[in-house]
Amino acid sequence: MQINQLPFLLVDVVLLTIALILLIPVAVLFLECSAAFLSNLAPTDETKEPRPKIAVLIPAYNEAAGIAATISTILPQLTPQDRLLVIADNCTDATAQIARNCGATAIERHDTERKGKGYALDFGLQSIASDPPEIVIMVDADCICEPDSIETLARVSMAKQRPVQATYLMEQPPDPTPKDSISALAFLVKNLVRPSGLKQLGFPSLLTGTGMAFPWLIIRDVPLASGNIVEDMQMSLDLAIAGHPTVFCPEARVTGCLPQQQEAAKTQRTRWEHGHIQTLLTQTPRLATASIEQQRFDLMAIALDLSVPPLSLLVALWLAAFVASIVAAIIGTSPIPAILLAVQGLLILVAIVSAWGKFGRADISGATLLSVPFYILWKIPLYLGFLLKRQTKWVRTERDI
Repeated sequence: MQINQLPFLLVDVVLLTIALILLIPVAVLFLECSAAFLSNLAPTDETKEPRPKIAVLIPAYNEAAGIAATISTILPQLTPQDRLLVIADNCTDATAQIARNCGATAIERHDTERKGKGYALDFGLQSIASDPPEIVIMVDADCICEPDSIETLARVSMAKQRPVQATYLMEQPPDPTPKDSISALAFLVKNLVRPSGLKQLGFPSLLTGTGMAFPWLIIRDVPLASGNIVEDMQMSLDLAIAGHPTVFCPEARVTGCLPQQQEAAKTQRTRWEHGHIQTLLTQTPRLATASIEQQRFDLMAIALDLSVPPLSLLVALWLAAFVASIVAAIIGTSPIPAILLAVQGLLILVAIVSAWGKFGRADISGATLLSVPFYILWKIPLYLGFLLKRQTKWVRTERDI
């Protein structure tokens, strides 16, 4: 081999390695979206099971502006045997009083050193331990629960004796920008399309932070008291490894609203995506190892699902690799990486378009998809921030009034 061929060989090896690594999340995304496209989302028989005793926990930090709206969608779904508990966590406003005026029970927690949703939920569980319910449901203070969702979650969780996750989607603000629409689409793919695909394939999914139901005998032993910025994702992984993987319940639905304020939107996405990437890097090997040790393919399925980074990051990584492979092929290296990456690009496109076509076409215009490149450009500083100044502490997203 001539010495001047060595650089070309090294470039070939590097690009082919990158292409093969990207093939894993791309193939998983394509498989999940394809399975979701074929699913019918029919209600499960578990929704006909007897209604268990329910406690709904709402962790709240300075939510006076919106807590009444959340409570108003939950209380009509409860019976006299149920409880609705608002945990006013380090609040400096009237959250607790408003909750009580609306008919909920409110408890107040004051601990300025240990902040975060996990600490609030742990405090709430301790307060009901003396008279526990059969099922605990957790809902964020800025979310709306659609009719019958609470009962549906409780019945499925009771029948399965496993954690259950509702469909959690984001509504677009009035007069949405293309960026809002793409954010809503990314949320829809992550929280409805991909879990639907996993359900169709017979696999569990991940918890997504709100609209979560747990049997008391399971949740009582979960160590929630932490400041993890994606405590829901970590909790679902811990429970899965312990033998309690999450069931997706698409017929139960909880909705939030994308922040209108630019800074609030940036804060929210930074917390979610930095936490997601950190969990992907640290927990995927743990899940794969547990899958082999326990001889459980469902854990491997969760590990593969977790290996898919946030959609905009996946597209950005693919695009950078594809452009590099094209340039390399032009100067004389092997075209194989470029061909492999071109096929991956087609798979990503089919996955996104099929997800939009079946699940998002009614709310998101097709023309909005043309804004995807600009959305990715908006997200690049967020991903650079993960490398340079990673967010590791829980930060509340400012609410719109």
